[in-house]
Amino acid sequence: MLKERARIVAGGLYALDLLLVLSAFLLAFWLRNRVLPGLGVVPDRLYPLARYLPLLPVVLGLWALLLPRSGLYGSHRTMSLREEAWEIVRACAVAALLLVLVIFAVRLDDLLLDGDRISRLWILLVVSLACLLLLGRMLLVRLVARYVRLHGYNYRNLLIVGSGRQAREIVDSVGRHRFWGYRVVGVVVDDEAAAHDPLGGHPVLGGLAEIPRIVEEQVVDEVIFTLDRARLSRLEDLLLQLEELGIRVWVVLDLFPHAKARVDVGTLDGIPVMTYSTAPSSELGLLVKRTLDVSISAVLLLLALPAMVTVALAIKLAYGGSVLFRQTRCGLNGRQFTLYKFRTMVEDAEARREDLEHLNEVRGPAFKLSRDPRVTTLGRLLRKFSLDELPQLWNVLRGDMSLVGPRPPIPSEVSRYQRWQRRRLSMRPGLTCLWQVSGRSDLDFDRWMELDLQYIDSWSPLLDLKILARTVPAVLSGRGAS
Repeated sequence: MLKERARIVAGGLYALDLLLVLSAFLLAFWLRNRVLPGLGVVPDRLYPLARYLPLLPVVLGLWALLLPRSGLYGSHRTMSLREEAWEIVRACAVAALLLVLVIFAVRLDDLLLDGDRISRLWILLVVSLACLLLLGRMLLVRLVARYVRLHGYNYRNLLIVGSGRQAREIVDSVGRHRFWGYRVVGVVVDDEAAAHDPLGGHPVLGGLAEIPRIVEEQVVDEVIFTLDRARLSRLEDLLLQLEELGIRVWVVLDLFPHAKARVDVGTLDGIPVMTYSTAPSSELGLLVKRTLDVSISAVLLLLALPAMVTVALAIKLAYGGSVLFRQTRCGLNGRQFTLYKFRTMVEDAEARREDLEHLNEVRGPAFKLSRDPRVTTLGRLLRKFSLDELPQLWNVLRGDMSLVGPRPPIPSEVSRYQRWQRRRLSMRPGLTCLWQVSGRSDLDFDRWMELDLQYIDSWSPLLDLKILARTVPAVLSGRGAS
């Protein structure tokens, strides 16, 4: 009954959210077509609404796809206001990005407006209004739910199983957050000593074997098990009995309390699994990252083609030999690939490196020499403004690299990494990263590693965009280049 009610509420909120997106679509058109021209903000009106209506299924489809994937329609009893608001903002930002990509990829300007541009201000208004309306709906639902729960309604009764640190933390959290809508009806222990030490003043109702009797005699909606690993194997019969009774069960899976990796619970072909990962694992976020990589690198390759031809001719005429420098690098989790750069050194540069190892200016496995005698005069100019790295856009387009990520090391450097340093290989390497906008080659190796790991730990599509925006002035100024 409770689960069915939850599904009905979630479905209703989902339908309401799509209705709000529809309202944002129409309201944005009214503002852009009527209000803003009347105020003199924009000089002209839009095409008739009928020309824009074919975009409505695209807009609704994007939000209909992204909103459920953001986890907005599960139980929000323990989700903070900031977390839910961020999920809404992120879903709208991704929808906006995909909407612009669809408009450009399908050339909807030509199809709908005979070559005229779809109003960019209207697109901004649609996204902004949709985000504001969804945030408003979220806030209203939370205020109503909090008011109802603080007055003793819409509560779910919890039975806590366990007496250790985790059980105490859960009891304390429920007590501090009354608006979650949970009430602890009692505690079940598996230790006679714990029976005389009630948690938070809640009564001890019995031992493990008495749980079926307790949930039949008490009003219990959910049971939370906080037992240690040694006792989990004894839960199967209890779980089956609670399943028969229709009781929702939580099992606290703090199996490795010292692990710092993010923990996700899912299924593999129907088999429950736990995953521990320190690298980003959001499929949607990584899809957005790859979409940005392909679209931006393709555009930049086309725009940079004249400059690349000019650089290639200059290298060939000045020094002869090969125009491109090819080198094996390590990519995602150690995958090896061929990296392409414009040649900035003499032809036998790799053979001469061993003679210069004693001049290395950085500690650790990396090699850096500010006044490397192997670099040509033209090569220094190319390096100063990162023009030598333009061919790596092809590596990005192929999927060997990303626009933003840790720089790809050579295999000999990786073989000398300490174990903790190998974690920088857990993300696809990139053209630029935090080190690029924090001093570039002026950084020492340890700081370089720290920034790469900091990027991996805090990664988001928005962070990539920020780094790309900061990279442009860093490259144009030539700051930190060697």
